[in-house]
Amino acid sequence: MPLARIDVAADTSAETVKIIGAVIYEAMTGVANVPANDLYQIVTRHAKEELIYPEEGYLGVTYTPQIVFIQVTWNAGRSIEVKKAFYKAIADGIHERAGIRKEDVFITLIDVQREDWSFGNGEMQYAPKP
Repeated sequence: MPLARIDVAADTSAETVKIIGAVIYEAMTGVANVPANDLYQIVTRHAKEELIYPEEGYLGVTYTPQIVFIQVTWNAGRSIEVKKAFYKAIADGIHERAGIRKEDVFITLIDVQREDWSFGNGEMQYAPKP
């Protein structure tokens, strides 16, 4: 049920975007116990002036124009340990497979309830059972 929004610079190659998406999906299924085939991603490319970050860095982390913003909306309930492992798997995987600095992998999570999803047909597929 996760939805990943991936925001990258306009000049990011199609191959790099494909790698980023694959790494996120692999971390979801391998670390966060997301079911197979539960793959929903939205990739948006941006002009340089549309990706805004502190050029002097923040919390000891500095960024470059290769920054990748990843926002994942998923069901609430995962532990802090799972979330930490998820962040690490994504940053390590993107670095190893796409050559993007770990510092340039910015991730946020949005926890929602199961009933906050409709996968189509105007239905609440995960409606609470009476």
